[in-house]
Amino acid sequence: MAKIADIYYNTDPWSIIENGYNPAYSLVSESIFSLGNEFMGVRGYFEEGYSGDSLTGNYFNGIYEANGVEISAYKGIINKTEFIVNSVDWLYLRIQIDGESVDLNHSQFKDFKRVLNLQNGVLNRSYTWILKDGRELRLEFERFLSMKDAHFAGQRVTMTPLNFSGEVVIIAGLDFTNNHRMVGKNLWDCKERNAGEKWCSIQANTINTGLSVFSSCYFEVEAKKEQDVFEKKRVLKQFTFDLVQGETKSFTRVVMNLTKKGTTQEEEEAFISKCQDFNSLLMKVKYDSLKAESAKWWDIMWRASDIVIDGDELNQQGIRYCIFQMHQTYHGADKGTIIGAKGLTGEAYSGNTFWDTETYCLPFYIFNNAEAAKNLLNFRYITLPEAKERAKALDCKGAFYPIATISGRECCSLWQHASLQLQASTAVAYGISHYENITRDEAFVFEIGLPILIEVSRMLATRGDWNADRTRYGYYGVMGPDEFQMMVNNNCYTNFMGKVTFEYTLDVLHRLKEKNNTTFEEILKEHALSEEEYSRWADYAEHMYIPYEEDTRLFEQHEGYFGLPHIDVDQIPIEDFPLYHHWSYDRIYRNDMIKQPDILMMMLLYNGRFTKEQLRNNYEFYEPRCIHESSLSPSVHSILAVQLQKHEEAYKFFGFATRMDLDNYNRNTTEGLHTTSIAAAWMNIVYGFGGMRSDGDMLSFSPSIPSAWNGYSFCIHYKDDVIKVEIDKEKASLYTENGTSIEVLIYDNKVTLNKEKTMITVPLEWRG
Repeated sequence: MAKIADIYYNTDPWSIIENGYNPAYSLVSESIFSLGNEFMGVRGYFEEGYSGDSLTGNYFNGIYEANGVEISAYKGIINKTEFIVNSVDWLYLRIQIDGESVDLNHSQFKDFKRVLNLQNGVLNRSYTWILKDGRELRLEFERFLSMKDAHFAGQRVTMTPLNFSGEVVIIAGLDFTNNHRMVGKNLWDCKERNAGEKWCSIQANTINTGLSVFSSCYFEVEAKKEQDVFEKKRVLKQFTFDLVQGETKSFTRVVMNLTKKGTTQEEEEAFISKCQDFNSLLMKVKYDSLKAESAKWWDIMWRASDIVIDGDELNQQGIRYCIFQMHQTYHGADKGTIIGAKGLTGEAYSGNTFWDTETYCLPFYIFNNAEAAKNLLNFRYITLPEAKERAKALDCKGAFYPIATISGRECCSLWQHASLQLQASTAVAYGISHYENITRDEAFVFEIGLPILIEVSRMLATRGDWNADRTRYGYYGVMGPDEFQMMVNNNCYTNFMGKVTFEYTLDVLHRLKEKNNTTFEEILKEHALSEEEYSRWADYAEHMYIPYEEDTRLFEQHEGYFGLPHIDVDQIPIEDFPLYHHWSYDRIYRNDMIKQPDILMMMLLYNGRFTKEQLRNNYEFYEPRCIHESSLSPSVHSILAVQLQKHEEAYKFFGFATRMDLDNYNRNTTEGLHTTSIAAAWMNIVYGFGGMRSDGDMLSFSPSIPSAWNGYSFCIHYKDDVIKVEIDKEKASLYTENGTSIEVLIYDNKVTLNKEKTMITVPLEWRG
């Protein structure tokens, strides 16, 4: 693995700390210090203004714009893309003394420090501004997003003049003037600006999609002068304060943001009414109370989902940062929304969700917040009509889920990804299956899951085909998870996932028929599904071709892969990363280098179906060929390396995954956080070192411990209880928090957990 850490932040178990400011790290820090609450997200930019390299980014889940792309004469190529749109800067603030404004790109300053407190979700920043004439003003900035009510947020600035007394002017308000960096222009039509004593509000619509954002703020200030400033896409308040040497003055505001995601007249009227109601409510919301309520939310969350590592402060910080960001990104607060590949921290990947939502992110929510997991799957049900339209465009029946989407429509303009990748559709089916296997929520599967499964299976049946002598079924002209191999035949992952999707759909149909034949018949009628059609699915599953060499126990990634030219990935210079930015597109494709796990991904998702010999042989063959150009990659390798008792290798990959963004491994944290790697880091503890597997009839654990650790602990929510897992150098202790009796496997031995700790000696081979 050629990539190395770029350690910049102070190591601390509960905080991310930046001591001193490095302008070259500005965009990285803006991503790292991002805040979110699922409804909205804000990058860690300087609210007081910064003329250096910066992305003043504010994003709302489900608020997106559209851009046309060059129309192709070929069928199935999209004609427009959709992307999350940079929205109102509700932190906008400028500080002036005698006409001089603070700007850390030009101003002199000292004692810069920035701290993100993971325990309460509050971001603090401070420094001393040195004016041109030598006057010094100590500034402290604080911001947070409410986790109790996702529409609210708070901002506070405290000012302490160290060697002078005098006037300071603060201009603060709501600003819709920022460009969307990815398209280079502003995408808002400002409809309304209002202001009154200590408050202001603004509303704007996206130019092309007609979606709306309303922002309002109330200032908790005592100023000697207040003035309104109206501009085309801004509404501002100018406050003048008297400062006294050595005395601290505070400037505080509470912000409320609302969105409208529909465009009908009825939705418009409801939105206007809601804005009026919330605006009157805003005046009653106090900053300190809002902050305390949000901190309480975080306290409850940490008690329910913390992971503790004893003996490794660097990765303790890393895993807590990952858990923090997972809850910020999604926790079920805003139904009908999704998880973008960058969360709400940047514009890369356009805020689109990909197939890794169901394969990497969903497990975190299944075992920490099952209702949130259900809401994620519900998005795929809501957007089933769009998936069916996409299938038609690709000459298929059923539903073809987009590889990248924000509204349900395909947003990927690269045809080789949008048209050749079936893994979004099979990942949705896998997500439903995994959710049911853990929650036993059969009612949800019958009502919401089955319509999806039928249409996905129908697509898989029409997208696949028989070989020339009709002895085996498979998929031709596809791109698997690797993405460095395109237009291949019989990608093993694609074929395998097609097979298990058929099998699971048929199983659900069979169970529904047995339990409620009337509903079963209604489903068949609603989807025009005949017994003849779904019987063919069983035939396809039975004859699905899985490329495999019996003598080597190797699964071939796709037909012809074993004959490709070999490249030593460890000889690629670090300066060449990311490869997409430094290598021509076709150069990437013409060798056996792998972007991210493909065969190994299959062997993780359905781990129990493969022997340890198969796992070892395939790991040792494919791992050296993987360049880890994707955040999907390191944790899969770490989890499987633990299973193979390759402890040192597993630990190396774990650090890569857990601190991918904190240490800027891929040199692209500037674009936003890698949500998938963040989710996978949690899996790395629970599925990796904890050895949990959730693809069988019962949960199983094979705990191990890295040599650098004294111990660690985690918990998972399961069967209306919480399973606590504690591991030290010699023993593993497992128990249920509320005393529920739960059968699990520990090192392949059946054990019944309850409130009393079950203590198992960690075998020597599981100690790193």
